[in-house]
Amino acid sequence: MSRTARIERVTKETKVLVELDLDGTGVGEISTGVGFYDHMLNQIAKHGGFDLRVQTVGDLEIDAHHTVEDTALALGAAFAEALGDKAGVTRYGHAQVPLDEVLASAVVDLSGRPYVVHEEPANIAPHIGGNYPTSLTRHIWESFGHSAKVTLHVSILRAGRHGAQPDAHHIVEAQFKAVARALRQACALDPRNAGVVPSTKGAL
Repeated sequence: MSRTARIERVTKETKVLVELDLDGTGVGEISTGVGFYDHMLNQIAKHGGFDLRVQTVGDLEIDAHHTVEDTALALGAAFAEALGDKAGVTRYGHAQVPLDEVLASAVVDLSGRPYVVHEEPANIAPHIGGNYPTSLTRHIWESFGHSAKVTLHVSILRAGRHGAQPDAHHIVEAQFKAVARALRQACALDPRNAGVVPSTKGAL
């Protein structure tokens, strides 16, 4: 069974194409015009073991908001489409990922019920790489979670030395790596549950 998706999202602000293979080898081909965001989406591909192609053209002359948001919405829709009825999946996934001084946690349930909890330090730098506003990280997970129809909890458990400003790059990248690993686990097929939707309701 092919667990792939192709999503095209076109608005007056952005044009987004996402192609996803859940059973890939971690190959990412990402181009959004926001360099740091490209780097983060490549973490989803590499550490999730997904083949992921993202091409976004957005109104970056205004700011990165629409580009980042619409890409996250399309990415979530791609996961929802590729998962289909979710028969045979593991369903739950969790990961803790360190990045030097930072420790991030991600927990996912392919529940069909969109719900997102996000916790990170409030005093991180406002931008990374010039055109990635760190305030958008929460919005990425909210947009992705609601579009993918998953329950997602993302938290920073440790952010560095007491009294020092946290490293924004490490904080955001650790989150993406943790979410990738949690998704990898949740989306994996469970050989003990072949063809069965992992829910007492019989549907997710």
